[in-house]
Amino acid sequence: MSIAPRPPIPELIPESAPFTLEQRTWLNGFFAGLLSLDGAGIKTLSPAESAALMPSLPGMVAPTGNGDGDDGEAPWHDQTLPLAERMNLAQGRPLHRRMMAAMAQQDCGQCGYNCQDYSEALFSKKEARLNLCVPGGKETARMLKTLHQELDSAAPVATMSATTVADATAAPAVAPGCSRDNPAEATFLSRTRLNKKGSAKETWHIEFDLGNSIDYTVGDAFGIFPTNDPALADAVIAALNAPPDFPIGGRTLRDVLIDGVSLGAAPDMLFQLFSYIAGGERRLKAKALAAGEDPDGDAAALDVLAAIQKFSGVRPDPEAFIEALDPLQPRLYSIASSPKVDRKRLALTVDTVRYQIDSRARLGVASTFLADRIKPGGTLKVYVQKAHAFALPADPAVPIIMIGPGTGVAPFRAFLHERMASKAPGRNWLFFGHQRSNYDFFYEDELAGMKAARVLTRLTLAWSRDGDQKIYVQDRMREVGRDLWAWIAEGAHVYVCGDAKHMAKDVERALIDVIASYGVRSVNDAVAFIADLKKTGRYQQDVY
Repeated sequence: MSIAPRPPIPELIPESAPFTLEQRTWLNGFFAGLLSLDGAGIKTLSPAESAALMPSLPGMVAPTGNGDGDDGEAPWHDQTLPLAERMNLAQGRPLHRRMMAAMAQQDCGQCGYNCQDYSEALFSKKEARLNLCVPGGKETARMLKTLHQELDSAAPVATMSATTVADATAAPAVAPGCSRDNPAEATFLSRTRLNKKGSAKETWHIEFDLGNSIDYTVGDAFGIFPTNDPALADAVIAALNAPPDFPIGGRTLRDVLIDGVSLGAAPDMLFQLFSYIAGGERRLKAKALAAGEDPDGDAAALDVLAAIQKFSGVRPDPEAFIEALDPLQPRLYSIASSPKVDRKRLALTVDTVRYQIDSRARLGVASTFLADRIKPGGTLKVYVQKAHAFALPADPAVPIIMIGPGTGVAPFRAFLHERMASKAPGRNWLFFGHQRSNYDFFYEDELAGMKAARVLTRLTLAWSRDGDQKIYVQDRMREVGRDLWAWIAEGAHVYVCGDAKHMAKDVERALIDVIASYGVRSVNDAVAFIADLKKTGRYQQDVY
């Protein structure tokens, strides 16, 4: 396919404007096309002019027009930006916009909202919990706490649009299993190890029986409410030197430690509690840790048990101790099955998290709950988090390109099962990768069967530990760039699932290179092309 090169896009948006390179490039292309500019006699817009004219950018929240002096845009809405940079981009914006910038920008739904709606709910005082942003962690919670102190002097909620407030404060869905605030019950059926013996990883195919209580669609995520390891709860009780049956709100201390509170990263409130009890140098250290400082260089390693051990001899009242901890949050996983195959059966693909710090084993709460602690036939609380712009094309004839290394293959297994069950005529291309082909080829037999049945048109594999040179999915994308561009030029939708900060950005960079090379475009034009794919829903990401 021969495509004539396009002239360079004129630079109307100055580098000082508060946009990323991708956003500036997209805006330059938008205005050039809108005004039919050819590059001659162009007036560069000021940051204020560009902000006033700016349309809804891909990856950014649409303008809300709240009448509070804010343009409604969110140049910080990029999960790869550090918090300090996001807050800088939000500087001078209304409080509810700065609250949004403090979120992790993943729109993952773990908080029960997307990032914009969570901030609006906090601002409108319909939501009081400041620690719901799981990906944002303590960094986000601290920033929200600081911003929340401005609420009393903030503009009235009436300055926000009625639609925005209504969306942010809507009551949770009535049907069980439709939200984290109203979960349903599912039965744990089975776990099957996906790695062969000899793998450095531990990944499981997990299946649940939903009964008749929950409906879902491919692309959705599945929320589970895990419990803590009872051995960890017992170690915390021993470190506190407290009785396990100490009464806490009609329950025992041990029960609450197992299923009520987080025993992960020690929250600032716990160090603040320690500062009230300790004296001297230990009080100063506790105060510093509560303020987000790191006096001994070990703050990142301090989970709840390690924090108690660091301040050994400090014995808070068990009830005050529980009140200082964060609630145990649900965890979300991409769904790896299709209801068109079996509406009552749902599958996940879960990496088990285990690591050592100071000779003590640390365990991922939900992943080891699923891998070790819950038994077949056991029940747990669950819910479906509806997908935020991650779904198959409405036209089943449209080809799709799926890029999902490791557990990122989960939603694409669901997509393939869906397309197979519905006999969708569209072509399907999967890029999958992991460490070693002999040990880490997830769903190998299934994928081979789909290829034989011509459901999976093309399968491209990348193994990072099979040879001297590490090969990743983005490397394979460049190798098959001509064919990849041909699919995209013919209307294929592109999907990416996996790590947000590294893999997703590397994949996008590879796609820019492919489009520039085989689409005969400049790099800036390739960036603008991808921005347009995002804007039109042809480039979708499920990243974490």
